[in-house]
Amino acid sequence: MNFSLIPKTAPFAEEEIEILNRVVGPASPTQRAWLAGFLAGIDAATTTTTAPQPAVGAQPTEPLTILYATESGNSERLASDMAKAARKMGLKPLIVDMADLDVATLKSVRRLVVIVATWGEGEAPARAIRAYAELMSEGAPRLDGALFSVLALGDTAYADFCGIGQALDARLEALGGKRVAERVDCDLDFAEPAGRWIATALKALAPAEETGPGRVITVDFGAKAASNVDLGSVEAEITELININSSQSEKETIHLELGFDGAAPPYKPGDSLDIYPENDAAYVEDLLQAAGLASDAALRAELTKGRDVTTLSLKPLESYAATTGHQEVKALLESGDARAWIAGRQLIDLLEFFPMTLSADQLLQVTRPLAPRAYSIASSRSEAGEEAHLLISAVRYQSFGRVRKGVASGHVADQLKKGQRLRVKWRPNRHFALPAPDRDIIMVGPGTGIAPFRAFVQERRATGASGRSWLFFGDRHFTHDFLYQLEWQDALKDGSLTRMDVAFSRDTPEKLYVQHRIWEQRLDLVEWLDSGAYFYVCGDAKAMAKDVRAALVRAYADVKTLSLEAAEQAVNDLDREHRYLQDTY
Repeated sequence: MNFSLIPKTAPFAEEEIEILNRVVGPASPTQRAWLAGFLAGIDAATTTTTAPQPAVGAQPTEPLTILYATESGNSERLASDMAKAARKMGLKPLIVDMADLDVATLKSVRRLVVIVATWGEGEAPARAIRAYAELMSEGAPRLDGALFSVLALGDTAYADFCGIGQALDARLEALGGKRVAERVDCDLDFAEPAGRWIATALKALAPAEETGPGRVITVDFGAKAASNVDLGSVEAEITELININSSQSEKETIHLELGFDGAAPPYKPGDSLDIYPENDAAYVEDLLQAAGLASDAALRAELTKGRDVTTLSLKPLESYAATTGHQEVKALLESGDARAWIAGRQLIDLLEFFPMTLSADQLLQVTRPLAPRAYSIASSRSEAGEEAHLLISAVRYQSFGRVRKGVASGHVADQLKKGQRLRVKWRPNRHFALPAPDRDIIMVGPGTGIAPFRAFVQERRATGASGRSWLFFGDRHFTHDFLYQLEWQDALKDGSLTRMDVAFSRDTPEKLYVQHRIWEQRLDLVEWLDSGAYFYVCGDAKAMAKDVRAALVRAYADVKTLSLEAAEQAVNDLDREHRYLQDTY
């Protein structure tokens, strides 16, 4: 059995402590005694044969601020990886979440790296909006002489690829900072380029080594890009799969229950599960036909399980032009009309509109790895036991005469059945967690945004939480789209849910949304928040989340007779206190 004998406070790096524990933990008493004597002997020999000398090769410890802004957790994980490497290079890293950043403190920072994701249609991650706005404002502090570098994470499927990282990179320079390593813009397969950037940036920021036989540190940044099956993923059995909209609804929302071989992942309310989907078989067949590769069975399997074969952005368009030499595609790119042309289209449209027989390698070059999709867990382990529940809206639409569907939602809704298995991975989210049981919570979750709040209410019921809870829910029709209606009624009866306000947009002449209910209930809402309530928003980032925030700002302005600027600051204060929490997509 292994034991952790070396405390984390020991003067070693985390990796070194782990290695020491692996050696010392399972050692026998005789082996430990021998090791102790051996080390004592070395120490004695050193002190008796040489005069006391200053440490040779020691590097000065220089502060390094690692600032990150994340939505899905990738920037935070990279910040942690960079900090570990920085310690080995004579740097003293301080990791700062942009959500917690006091922008004024940056004026005293001499070494700064920023790892930032671009979210949605070219926006800062929800928790970083306040600090980002302050950095881009006229009141931002000067950074004269500060050394900096930026890593930008993004998704080429969106028009403003890595736009937030690019804007921050330019802004830090405009504020007087000195760029010591060029910005790197990463797509979804970010592991390798991010690793190279970390190595380059740390080399530029590390203090100069003193002469003499200094410490040699080897850091392996050659991490391979993520494959379609992550080593941390597991297979779960589908124990229930049911559409919880009525048969007359225009929507299809799947309640999915997953059972595990043994214990479920140790998830908490607010966490998510990544689903590893497969592409629609009929779509893959059409794609192979268009490429002239219908007989390639190995390629069919790889496209089905491992490649993103639907996303069409400028990057695959450029790759298609480069790998095939197609003149019309090159002309489209050179005309500046390419971005407008790809809107609403998928990869199949490119191959059919600009036909050409391809090799398997050429087709693979215009795709990227198929990334998992994250879904909020809609259950508490306190009630669900060793299961996890998800709520998935089937995405279906038409464009340019072709029926389209979401990759993951279509896989779940159309290809999976009860008893089959699905690969998933637990994704913790410590930034969207329940507060202490005696604190009040306000939850805004239209549509599938209701998922984490089902987990919240289940957990508060199981723990006997004394804090009040208030839920705002919205969808299209009361009769057809009131997701988990009976459960909410039971929760109101047993007190695990204090109150609930609903908005069904298609049941009234004028569309009614959750932000309208927030405005109607503004007096009570502000009273709850003044009493310390936490405010949660889950769902669509493009419109709903912005509208909800704007409604809350107007509510503060009206109830407290504030200017809009002062009301905005009141909501910003909720952000700073970590009482305005968002999980948007």
